[in-house]
Amino acid sequence: MRKMFDAVIVGGGINGSSIAFQLAKRGYRAAVLDKGKIAGKASGAAAGILGAQTELTEDGPLFQLACKSRSMYRSLIPELEDLAQVHIGYQNKGVYKVASNKEEEQVLKRLIESQQKADEQAEWFSIDDLIKREPFVSNKLRGAMYIPNDGQVQAYELSLAFAKASIALGAEVYEYTHVTDFILKDEKVYGVRTSQGEFLADSVIVASGAWSREILERTDLALPIIPVKGECFSVKLEKPLVQGTIFSHGCYIVPKQSGRLVVGATVKVNSFDEKVTLEGISSLMEKAKELVPDIVKAEWERAWTGIRPQSADGQPFLGEHPAYRGLYIAAGHFRNGILLAPATGELMADILEGKTEQHNPFKLSRLECLVHSSKGVFL
Repeated sequence: MRKMFDAVIVGGGINGSSIAFQLAKRGYRAAVLDKGKIAGKASGAAAGILGAQTELTEDGPLFQLACKSRSMYRSLIPELEDLAQVHIGYQNKGVYKVASNKEEEQVLKRLIESQQKADEQAEWFSIDDLIKREPFVSNKLRGAMYIPNDGQVQAYELSLAFAKASIALGAEVYEYTHVTDFILKDEKVYGVRTSQGEFLADSVIVASGAWSREILERTDLALPIIPVKGECFSVKLEKPLVQGTIFSHGCYIVPKQSGRLVVGATVKVNSFDEKVTLEGISSLMEKAKELVPDIVKAEWERAWTGIRPQSADGQPFLGEHPAYRGLYIAAGHFRNGILLAPATGELMADILEGKTEQHNPFKLSRLECLVHSSKGVFL
């Protein structure tokens, strides 16, 4: 089988599907290829926190991109739900970034000042103020940085909605389609070879998360991305214990619909191991009890893992391959893949159209990536 498209996206996670959605909106004939199911890895495993101010602490290009992406959700959610007929579960009840000691309190208060200077909303709640809003949090905490604009979504449903919305606009999605090589000639990409045949295109975008490095090694590019394993679990309650997301160092508690709470996430660097461990889940349980003691009364639901892609400098790679024209990369989002998806899709579509690459702070040339002799499937 040989198929022809304007663009082929390798990876059916949230960022691959977001890129396909944006390209389809602009009239491109796009194909998304995934070796498994759509949103079957980190995108479907994420807790779905839209934590622009929660996760990122310094103003700069990534912080600004994150805040922009977060703001895009307000108009994007109804558009996706209408096109995809998927309920995304968007909630905007804020995030409480809690302090358990005086040192953490001082750090958060300085962070509030810096984010207010960047024109973002944040304020300090004493423990008494926090308990008035969230009565079930531990009174042993010192207080919290309240971030009203950081919300959350159902990560799997959002990822699925991007994919289905792109299909509604003319894109095609191919699950269980393993990319085995790139088709390269004269420093230009012409498509990919897969387990289902060749997919030809003038543009190929690799958006395969933690697996992007392995795929791109076929072009002799040593992309500085490592896999970081994260374990999570969920519980159920008849009545919700918290309204907003409770976020601390090493643990977060995210309230979902129907009384569910998602608790995460462990951090195991340089691991593709997707097994759930007693060590990881028990450590999360202890941390969760310190934040919201009554969580011990909840009914167990399930546990899972996700493999997140961490770049060498903590910022995603969004740009063109240094050696092959038409070959693009969107990877390295680490814990912010869900948050950054709308802006990633828009930025990558702009880059393909030649609008922003020259002034793009996320292009690959910011770090040394090794490119040696040519490899690939040649025409």
